[in-house]
Amino acid sequence: MTFVTRLTLQSGDRAALDGIVEDIKDTAERKGAALKGPHSHPPEKLSVPQRCRLHADDDRRFSSWEYTVFTRELEIHGHDNLARNIASQNFPDSVHIEAEVEQIHGAGRGN
Repeated sequence: MTFVTRLTLQSGDRAALDGIVEDIKDTAERKGAALKGPHSHPPEKLSVPQRCRLHADDDRRFSSWEYTVFTRELEIHGHDNLARNIASQNFPDSVHIEAEVEQIHGAGRGN
């Protein structure tokens, strides 16, 4: 039985995100882990409206706050300890990481 750890990293700081992804790739390569990715998603442009006041009757607004979110996905096959160590690292506040673990059963094995 093998575990696949899917890491999704997001950031508005593309340079920081790409630096973290390169570090993960280098670490996986040194440890001999099977790594798929990084898979890049199209940048997501977001816009947040900003009101001038909190009062509900006041419709005045500042210009919207606009920003871009960059996303990279990686998969680590096996090497559970490596995946756990990577997912538990202290990343910069500008980088958000999510880890999803999936258990894969070998072909021909019944449950």
